Amino acid sequence: MTPPIYHQTPTANIEQELLRMLSLQGWMGTIPTILLLSVIASFASEYFPPTYWATWLIIASCFLLARAALLIQLPKLTQYSEQFRVKIVVFGSVISGSLHAFSFIFFFPELNDYQRAIHSMIIMGIGSVTIMTTAGFLPISLAYIIPTGLSSSSMWVITTIQSNGDPIGYIVAVMLFVSNITMLVLSKESFSLIKGFFSIRNQQESLNHQLQEALQTAESASRAKTRFLASASHDLRQPIHALSLFSGALSRRTLDKESREIAEHMDIALQSLVSHLDSLLDISKLDAGIVQANITPFNLRLMGERLQSEFIPVASEKNLKMWFDCVDDAYVETDEFLLDRILRNLLANAIKYTHSGSVELSIENLEHTHRIQISDTGQGIPKNEQKRIFEEFYQLDNPERDNTQGLGLGLAIVNRLINLLDININLESNISTGTCFTLTLAKSHKIPTPNKALPPTRFSWQGITALVIDDDREVGLGMKVLLEGLGCRILLADGTESAIHMVKSTRPDVILADFRLRGNDNGILSIHTIHKLYPELPAILISGDTAPERLLEAKQANIKMLHKPVLVEELEQAIATLFKHKDIHQEACLEV
Repeated sequence: MTPPIYHQTPTANIEQELLRMLSLQGWMGTIPTILLLSVIASFASEYFPPTYWATWLIIASCFLLARAALLIQLPKLTQYSEQFRVKIVVFGSVISGSLHAFSFIFFFPELNDYQRAIHSMIIMGIGSVTIMTTAGFLPISLAYIIPTGLSSSSMWVITTIQSNGDPIGYIVAVMLFVSNITMLVLSKESFSLIKGFFSIRNQQESLNHQLQEALQTAESASRAKTRFLASASHDLRQPIHALSLFSGALSRRTLDKESREIAEHMDIALQSLVSHLDSLLDISKLDAGIVQANITPFNLRLMGERLQSEFIPVASEKNLKMWFDCVDDAYVETDEFLLDRILRNLLANAIKYTHSGSVELSIENLEHTHRIQISDTGQGIPKNEQKRIFEEFYQLDNPERDNTQGLGLGLAIVNRLINLLDININLESNISTGTCFTLTLAKSHKIPTPNKALPPTRFSWQGITALVIDDDREVGLGMKVLLEGLGCRILLADGTESAIHMVKSTRPDVILADFRLRGNDNGILSIHTIHKLYPELPAILISGDTAPERLLEAKQANIKMLHKPVLVEELEQAIATLFKHKDIHQEACLEV
């Protein structure tokens, strides 16, 4: 008979599990069974010549060894169906049971009662082992117990009749029959339990698979959201950057009073836009893992005093009291800038959602830690919303998305920063009574070294030649109008090729390159190519791209990067710092 060919599916079934279990237990009962059969052969050796009992023992033992080897290989024979392989196991059990039953038919009548009892106990024991090592699979159990059970019970009855022996023989026959029936019932129950466990495991694996798919879907959605925000941010930053450049150029011209007011209002609106876009940038930087903590010791009390003085005017506009409580110096060791950002976001949120009463920043000196608390008398946060407030773009009581209340990224940034700095945060809030955020930081026994303040640096653009690389015509024109108005000479290129062509005839003093250019071109490539001609030429990368992978790429390039829209003061300071470090055009460009 040609065995059916089977193409395996990835879905596990009970037959596959049974074959796996049989493979793992293939040798488990083989050696003990051979030893037990040897005992029966030793009994037979007293009454039969070696030709009989030795042949039987060798055939039965060889079959057991061959069967064990086959069981181990069965799970690998995937070209055949599981059902066909299970039938092979059942057929092997039939042969094994028949070989053992022959010992009753041929040897049993010659044995004495003591040997007959031992013989029967051995075969029953082998049956029990068969049930255990085959997971109680009923067809396999039946295949062994039917020939051995019927032959053992029958031979007790037959030999008792032939010898007109004690009725105890009949009782033993009944006991053996009942025992075999009991073993079959137990076999069925055992396999039912295994099937139940297998079903539960399959359900668990299915749930795990569904959870994994859900997690992958969520991660994919998160990545898609990040790409969308980065793309949207880039597309928004381009025209806003151009607008910022034109606004900066306009503000540096002589204007009448009314025009000056218009320019100032434009500047306020631009600063609001920049603030919103920078929040998106902060999230992208944190997600990209390019924000590195600079761990230094500092005094929390000084930070608290500074924050109080800065937030008092904001609180006063809402008729709120701004309190600060810190009796002693409180030294900690963490990133001062990032902790400042955390506290600013929490204070800004407290003032935003408090309409009357007060906002308090307190620092408590405990035995091993310092506890920072930002508490308010605001509207409070419902219990069911307290986890969601740390999500991106989530805001309480702002369904109309009033942009004066921000984008809802403040606490999302806080959440990422406390994870980065490994700070413990706790939130307690009740409706109408207020909210309290508690941050716990370990004490530091290091006393910070005060930094000497450097004199401010003023920058002059006169005599500077700047190479501007940007494929956006409006941005390039805005940069040209702004910088030429400041006295700077401009070389304007739209990509690496045109930039190389320009610098071969005119050496610039600084490169201002957009990150994302046309096609596969980019600012990093432009700067690296130009550096082959002028290795020490200062360069700044200007980017509107906030995708985490792009931010990481720029950081790895080790090039100073500004993010669009760039304010004129920020651009001036960045170039002044570059020239100062490179010591290029120092006398012409820096006036102290």
